[in-house]
Amino acid sequence: MDDLRDKYLGLIADAADEAALEELRVQAVGKKGEVSLQMRELGKMSPEERQVAGPKLNALKDEINSALAAKKAALEDAALDERLRTEWLDVTLPGRPRRAGTIHPISQVSEEVTAIFADMGFSVAEGPQIESDWYNFDALNIPSHHPARAEMDTFYTHREEGDNRPPHVLRTHTSPVQIRAMQAQGAPIRVIAPGRVYRADYDQTHTPMFHQVEGLAIDRDISMANLKWCLEEFVKAFFEVDNVELRFRASHFPFTEPSAEVDIRCSWEGGTLKIGEGDDWLEILGSGMVHPKVLEAGNIDPAEWQGFAFGVGIDRIAMLKYGIPDLRAFFDSDLRWLRHYGFAGLDVPTLHGGLSR
Repeated sequence: MDDLRDKYLGLIADAADEAALEELRVQAVGKKGEVSLQMRELGKMSPEERQVAGPKLNALKDEINSALAAKKAALEDAALDERLRTEWLDVTLPGRPRRAGTIHPISQVSEEVTAIFADMGFSVAEGPQIESDWYNFDALNIPSHHPARAEMDTFYTHREEGDNRPPHVLRTHTSPVQIRAMQAQGAPIRVIAPGRVYRADYDQTHTPMFHQVEGLAIDRDISMANLKWCLEEFVKAFFEVDNVELRFRASHFPFTEPSAEVDIRCSWEGGTLKIGEGDDWLEILGSGMVHPKVLEAGNIDPAEWQGFAFGVGIDRIAMLKYGIPDLRAFFDSDLRWLRHYGFAGLDVPTLHGGLSR
């Protein structure tokens, strides 16, 4: 057995390829191999001889099989190394020119608006896009008969027959975030709430999903004068002009009293919008002093606190600032449009460095 071990272990170590290794396996442990023939002789031995020779033959067979497996693995590794060496490919060579991605105008304008109001001390508040009708309507003093609550204007979530839970909607504005922020933080408070909103409308200037940013400031002595100053500073910073003239027109919103729509003086000479000059007026947002019932819904005492709120369409002011004619193109995923109107990834808007570069 020692001679067989030395013979085959030496031959296995010297095998040059898998074909030679397979031939050695057949010679050693195949059906007619030398070790197999030795194991057949066990039947001719006495019980005492089998007790000695049997374990030795099994150990020899296992040792040869282990040597065969180890040599096969070594040959496979060597073959793989040779393939990798001869078939090497420089993957660092560019296959085609790569274009840098761009920032969507909505994302860019949202960052611009956030930077402006952050400089005024406003923090950012967020809330769910699927809201209960209490947060979306009732808490904002919108009565049950108001047209905004009709299914022709609002997306309601599906409810099974017999479901008595309060209905939920895709929020129609970001004003519910104001209620949640008041409930969570109390007064005084100064927040903006940017985000997606949903309404059943679709044309050149409306889409079923769009973006708004709403602002809320509550303190003991806030007035319409503070609202006017805040909006003037915002418009000057956003449109990057030195002077603006705003016109407040009396209006009605259920959640503010008094309420005002805000127009900005502008001109459209040559089809180009110029802010702060000319004889035309352009409506840009709605605003007003927070209604006492809204303060109560936010767990704030209206006898002690008061404040203002406003809402701006992010998509709308993006169209005005960057000359984008059709709102629907914002959401078409047209790469040509995105490359034309998109912003470089490192163009982070700051007041000291410039909002748009």
